[in-house]
Amino acid sequence: MEAKTIGEALAEHKISRREFLKFCTIMAGTLALPASYAPKIAEALEKAKKPVVIWLEYQDCAGCSESFLRARNPTVAEIVLDVLAVEYHETIMAAAGKQAEEALHNAIQEKGYLVVVEGSIPVAEGGVYCCVGGRSAVDILKEVANGAAAVIAVGNCASFGGLAAAAPNPTGAKGVSDIVTNVPVVNLPGCPMNVDNLVATIVHYLTFGGLPATDGLGRPLFAYGKRIHDHCERRAHFDAGQFVEKWGDEGHRLGWCLYKMGCKGPETYHNCPDQRWNEGISWPVWSGHGCIGCSEPHFWDTMSPFYRRLPQVPGFGIETTADKIGLTLTGITAAGIAAHAIGSAIRAKITKGPEKPEGSTEE
Repeated sequence: MEAKTIGEALAEHKISRREFLKFCTIMAGTLALPASYAPKIAEALEKAKKPVVIWLEYQDCAGCSESFLRARNPTVAEIVLDVLAVEYHETIMAAAGKQAEEALHNAIQEKGYLVVVEGSIPVAEGGVYCCVGGRSAVDILKEVANGAAAVIAVGNCASFGGLAAAAPNPTGAKGVSDIVTNVPVVNLPGCPMNVDNLVATIVHYLTFGGLPATDGLGRPLFAYGKRIHDHCERRAHFDAGQFVEKWGDEGHRLGWCLYKMGCKGPETYHNCPDQRWNEGISWPVWSGHGCIGCSEPHFWDTMSPFYRRLPQVPGFGIETTADKIGLTLTGITAAGIAAHAIGSAIRAKITKGPEKPEGSTEE
């Protein structure tokens, strides 16, 4: 049977035009595109065939699958039924054992399918540390990825090895990009990944016929192009030199900067402050916990201890501490205000013209 287009599937499940356009507008925003791109996304999705998705899960905690199951805009049911044809996902599929492996075999016969990989891939001792159906994870990944249009690595484990790859890395855990080299790979790190970024990546693929632009680590720029520090709602307190000194102190209760408590926001690139979690309600820093840098490579080794402050912040010189930065920026702000006031006075003087001598009748 010929696969339905996404537009046909939406109509079949009675998704209203308004709901669909709202989704497209949200996707445009997530992809850092102007709202004017929403109609283009809508047109492309309506005509596109539902892409077959194969979800492989290896050394992981299933956190990314949990994130997927808590999707919003659209909900996971809409993703599975209307946007994607998830043909294989061990955690949520009804089939098991032989039937599940048959589903995987049938899925890779399709053309243009997408592969989502969750979890790191162990390669030590022939890959014996993670096997499915009697085969090693690395062998399955190579076979499935070989015929894919693209591979999306979700979570830090699949992107960079994650916790399993932390020293001493006994299983030889690796990220997808270390193994798959003949197919385009995009990394969506995070612990776990934000499902909105996964949906947006697939929408970009269906709309523009390719994966989104990425940084040097294979991460989409729309989601990982800016530092958390620069979009954090606590940034104003950093600039003012207002820091939490102890968990539960007055600064913590007032929402001051968590830099001194180990927040890795100045070293981390991710759109957590914008996309947030729990249906867009919150994210770790908002809730009072510092960023641990989970979208960065080898963060278990390079960002820990998680509650110890970074030695310095990039851009301010190696001798500058956060305390000095706050005071310095406060001074700069004050100087800027003073300069603005002086400039305003000068402009007013010029506009008004020279003062006339008392009693003068000159026009």
